Amino acid sequence: MAYSATKTDYKGKEVVELKAGRYKAIIAPFLGSNILYMKDIENDINFFRYDESLSIEELKASPEVYGFPTLLYANRLKDGVMKTSDGEYHFPITCKEENTSLHGFLHKREHTITEASSTETNATCKTEYVYDENDPFFETFPVSFKAEFEFKLSDDGMFYNVTITNTSEKMLPYGICNHTTINGPFTSDGEPLDTRLFVTIGDKWPLNQRNLPTCDFVALDNHDRQYLTGSMIPVKHIINNDVYNCETYDVDSLPFRGAIVSELKTGKEIRYEVDNNFKFWVLWNDGGEKGYFCPEPTTWMIDAPNLPLPGEESGYEELGPGEFKTVYEHIYSNVK
Repeated sequence: MAYSATKTDYKGKEVVELKAGRYKAIIAPFLGSNILYMKDIENDINFFRYDESLSIEELKASPEVYGFPTLLYANRLKDGVMKTSDGEYHFPITCKEENTSLHGFLHKREHTITEASSTETNATCKTEYVYDENDPFFETFPVSFKAEFEFKLSDDGMFYNVTITNTSEKMLPYGICNHTTINGPFTSDGEPLDTRLFVTIGDKWPLNQRNLPTCDFVALDNHDRQYLTGSMIPVKHIINNDVYNCETYDVDSLPFRGAIVSELKTGKEIRYEVDNNFKFWVLWNDGGEKGYFCPEPTTWMIDAPNLPLPGEESGYEELGPGEFKTVYEHIYSNVK
């Protein structure tokens, strides 16, 4: 098997191309350390939404809906307010219809490549972003941190982790997610209605008209249970912020916490595993007719800093000065 990590040009921007066995991936630091492209070449499995025709400017205009972006801060903040134990910050309103601030800023920044290397078993890319007074958002949110990303591609797929370190003297709220964008279908010959989605959901969080939690759990209905049976068709109908706790179930007699996308005809699967730090799921498909959907794992609930709930329930947490936290994910193909 060949393993390589190569710095190369992508439309005038530096990226890292990773190759490992049947897998190939492109890591795009210019787009917030996004896995811009990932494919199982032998099995014709395209893991994430990718459009070769888009310019750099077009990608930057919609960084949430291509590839595998990492968001900080995850999802919505009511009225743009970020309450912490030692401060209150007011983010700009980016969704005027809901009067909320959406998705933060980390995925919109140009990050730096710190390593591109390979061994006899994997190919690795590391990137980072230093958030401090040089960032234009620092006047709004003056709490410095460092984000470090590692992408390790092997015969077993992509192993991904991100570490956030508080480099300030203030408390740093921690709420991270991946706005994972997957095509339905994900193979060249697949059909949209042949796509199925399994997600390890638990209790459901209903949302109000502003897409903010009401904090009242409701019983799963027939729609929700389709995620658990793996019978959910994730395109061609509207999935507008289905929100649940994230659980761990047995798959193939092993613990599994994540999502599985499959095509009935081919038996091919995308498997996406997350660690126990991800406590919630948000499912969304942008109206259902655009050919993609987003199973989004997140460490905190929508609007967690402002919810009238303890952190154990909302997922809200803070990192003290010098503290850090790492989350881990694994993305790979499975052919039955």
